Amino acid sequence: MSTPAMTRYLQLIVEHLQLLHESNRESIQQAARMVADQVKADKLVYAYGPGGHSNLGSQELFFRAGGLMHVSAMLDEGTLLSGGALRSMAIERTPGYGKIVIDDYGLGEGDLLILINAYGINGALIDAALEAQHRGAKIIGVTSVRHAQATPADHPARHPSKKNLYELVDVVLDSKIEVGDAVIKIEGISQPVAPMSTFATAYLLNLLVAEAVQLLAQEGVDPPIWRSGNASDGDEINGRFIERFKGRIKKL
Repeated sequence: MSTPAMTRYLQLIVEHLQLLHESNRESIQQAARMVADQVKADKLVYAYGPGGHSNLGSQELFFRAGGLMHVSAMLDEGTLLSGGALRSMAIERTPGYGKIVIDDYGLGEGDLLILINAYGINGALIDAALEAQHRGAKIIGVTSVRHAQATPADHPARHPSKKNLYELVDVVLDSKIEVGDAVIKIEGISQPVAPMSTFATAYLLNLLVAEAVQLLAQEGVDPPIWRSGNASDGDEINGRFIERFKGRIKKL
């Protein structure tokens, strides 16, 4: 009797998260230092995930129980699936679009941007990286290096420059997603199912937050952290900081 798909999926997820834990130690520490320095300076940390499900990464960091209040998610409607899945894909492949989003949020010298995209190649993403770089912002990339390297230069999703996200950032958190993302093959079914990228991205992002907060604690800084609004004291704790961030965080 074959192993149930749900068991195989669990095994693969656990193995993959362990791989990420071991292989990203140094880069997580570097990225955590960058995030901690922004928070110490009371500066925002921007997060942008141009691409359908890559938007989930920026949402994972934003207004999240246990997450840093200094995070500003760039939830641009263009690539959100709520606006239409095919529309989202078309816009993420549109050269110049990412530049517009970076300009809209006014990123500049001394800012920190976390760019999140499992595949690391699309037009809007690369333009966002190039524009942020041009403006003097530092960039943390959360992406799969192997997926980008395996994607042909003439793939229709690619930016005209053929550049990859991992080549344009200051620190890479490598999600190590395989080509196609889905990992379970079922006999008699032509395509694999059960993607890995959401687990991998969320794990790396929350490692980053945890390590950044630990660095701040070691330096005597108690950063504002979101409490769940569904906890009995959530509104009270969050309410102490709301005015501090209103007007600064576009989507708050």
